[in-house]
Amino acid sequence: MTASENFTTNLLLKSLRESDLDLLRPHLTRLPLEREHVFVKANEVIEHVWFVEEGVASVVTRTRDHGLTEVGIFGRDGMSGICLLLGTDRSPHDNFIQVTCANARGLRIPAEQLLAATRLSSTLQTALLRFVQCFIVQTASSAASNAHQQIEARLARWLLMCHDRVDGDEIALTHEFMGMMIAAERTGVTVTLHVLEGIGAIQSTRGRVLIRDRAKLEELAGDGYGLPEQQYRRLIGPFGKEAIEE
Repeated sequence: MTASENFTTNLLLKSLRESDLDLLRPHLTRLPLEREHVFVKANEVIEHVWFVEEGVASVVTRTRDHGLTEVGIFGRDGMSGICLLLGTDRSPHDNFIQVTCANARGLRIPAEQLLAATRLSSTLQTALLRFVQCFIVQTASSAASNAHQQIEARLARWLLMCHDRVDGDEIALTHEFMGMMIAAERTGVTVTLHVLEGIGAIQSTRGRVLIRDRAKLEELAGDGYGLPEQQYRRLIGPFGKEAIEE
């Protein structure tokens, strides 16, 4: 086992060369993460970048007419503040923890230290930009799914994406959050959860969803699920349950 594998459960950090991780390691601080912990506040200068070790973070956009809409997620597969790698110090989107667990942690680094390290190492910059590419593919897939798929397929897709990023099969998700994830009303989410329960794919209780049959969710999600995950495996490394179980 390499030093990076001993150091963190964050898959992006684990994928780095040891020399690149060594550039970041002295500046990383492990801190607790609670639900609704804000990583990036829209249109404000980003002072820190977080590498999540447990939990799922939402990237959301806010509009005057429709409120909050989620445009992407990341967890132990990635990092917050990816706009820094593209040359800007702020984003129009909020980033915050939405799904968490007991003793959740993340690694925080000052933005200036991360950028200084990328200037010292082109391989580190490339590795982090590969995550940016994966995230772009994910947001494009979300747009296509929300535009063309029925609510059952959209919810199945998002449950799979959250399942990929947590330990075990239980996900702490409120109906309000699921509605934001798939651009649907809460009542529609409730009905759809009953449908997924009816086919034996999940078990839903207040604020919790237990994944019972992942294969059924994948069948229901269809083309909406799979492409971003394939990109991650091709560009970065193991992803999803196989990465967690290694």
